[in-house]
Amino acid sequence: MSTVEIDGYCPVAYFVADGPLKGSAEFTSTHEGKTYHLVSADAKTAFDENPAKFVPAFRGVCAFGTSIGETFPVDPTNYKIVNERLFLFLKNDDTDALALWNDGDEADLVAKADANFTKQ
Repeated sequence: MSTVEIDGYCPVAYFVADGPLKGSAEFTSTHEGKTYHLVSADAKTAFDENPAKFVPAFRGVCAFGTSIGETFPVDPTNYKIVNERLFLFLKNDDTDALALWNDGDEADLVAKADANFTKQ
């Protein structure tokens, strides 16, 4: 069985709920070989109709890390929706990458992350 993306959090919930919610194996979808758990049949339908709208940017690695050409793991509860895209960020005892992102020029960081991601 494949690994469940975003530690089992529902990608649709980031956009329609007040925050991230754990999905259920009962509502599972696959997109580009990656498995996602959804919170409900409605969320599964929404995801299946337009998965690109909901999957995390940068294959689910840290958006800030991508902006500086690095690959960092993420804390799925540390996120931001930017221009209708789900950005996930590293958060541990030493670093809160979302705080670093918010302290920077967001448009510049998005452009750098997009450019670095296309080089991969």
